[in-house]
This record gives sequence, structure tokens and C-alpha cells, in this order.
Amino acid sequence: MNRFFRFIIAAWGAKKLGGGCLSTIVIFIIIYMLLGKCGNDNPRAAIPAKPVKAVSINKPVICGYKK
Repeated sequence: MNRFFRFIIAAWGAKKLGGGCLSTIVIFIIIYMLLGKCGNDNPRAAIPAKPVKAVSINKPVICGYKK
């Protein structure tokens, strides 16, 4: 998730849920961290898959003769 939108959503949630100064800051940090986990910032997703060797299929040999 974009840092700007993550900040805005966390600030709005902390304002709505927080009661005092300290609890608002703690709730902001918790929401900000949780929103950072739900992004598509997975570094493993950027790793390309390994190429696979193509396997050639040979025609079956019947009675020792190739067709």
C-alpha cells in the first residue's frame, strides 16, 4: 500500500478510536504497521520462475523399425 494512503487511513482510524493523546499515538502505530502488512510488497513475488526444459516426445519403436 502506498505510504501516503497508509498514513491517512492510520491517522483517521487513530482519531476515531483513540481516547487521549497517548492512546491515539499507540493506535496510529498499530494501524500503520497492520496496513503495511496487507500490501503487495512481497519481495518473493518479484522473483521470476525458473525456465523449464522442453521435453521432446519420441515416436515409439515398433518391432525395431522407426516410423
